[in-house]
Amino acid sequence: MFGAAGAAGLFLAVALGAFAAHSLRDHLSAAMIGVFDTGVRYQFYHSLSLVAILADGKTFFRMAGIFYVAGILLFSSSLYLLACTGIGWIGFVTPFGGLSFLLGHLCLLIGFIKR
Repeated sequence: MFGAAGAAGLFLAVALGAFAAHSLRDHLSAAMIGVFDTGVRYQFYHSLSLVAILADGKTFFRMAGIFYVAGILLFSSSLYLLACTGIGWIGFVTPFGGLSFLLGHLCLLIGFIKR
């Protein structure tokens, strides 16, 4: 599951990055392009992390994967929506995604320490 989520996340990060670079530049402010790019960058990093944890199926590595998927959905998706729609309240979700990323990294750390 994590390999497929990671591969899909990488594909989408590249596609969304290209979309932003070629199609959104004329429609969004520089600040909102920056918000969108932050979402793409974090999606890319954490999709790579999902692929990397395939080497070990232990509990903390699985938990890290769950947190990474949640983080991508909450953090990156909320930034995409904020940038493209301007709906400010959607930013309420973003910190929960950031917390999910942090918890994923903590689980990854614990998994390596226990190993």
